[in-house]
Amino acid sequence: MAMKIRVGFGFDVHALVAGRDLWLGGIKLQHTSGLLGHSDADVLIHAICDALLGAANLRDIGYHFPDTAGEYKDIDSKILLRDTMKLIRNAGYEFGNLDATVAAESPKLNPHIPEMKQCLAEVMGVSEEDISIKASTTEKLGFTGREEGMAAYVTVLIGKE
Repeated sequence: MAMKIRVGFGFDVHALVAGRDLWLGGIKLQHTSGLLGHSDADVLIHAICDALLGAANLRDIGYHFPDTAGEYKDIDSKILLRDTMKLIRNAGYEFGNLDATVAAESPKLNPHIPEMKQCLAEVMGVSEEDISIKASTTEKLGFTGREEGMAAYVTVLIGKE
């Protein structure tokens, strides 16, 4: 039998607010505001989880880790990603690669991408070379351009024998 390959797409948005730490790609960034959410609101990890779950036809992040559940309050999103990897592996899939774009005006993300890739690869148990992260602004347009929030877009490839 040929290998079965599947793609998944993930998208997430969180508002930026004062008084919160900014977690992105599993690392803490220095910034004047942070992302608002039930968990640590790591918009990149949430989009990765949704892409992985979608590729494996396992619904979405809110289904598996509901924001109404107390155990997920302020949770480190790296735990959600680790658990998502367990779910897709238990379904017989292995990770191929991911390509992500984070839309944010500030802070500048490019200097932090190598550390994000290293962190995500470690959490997911995969090679850094299979993780692509790109940063983009929206040229001051829309809610990301006004620095009201951040958005992340992720495509993943998974497969099984």
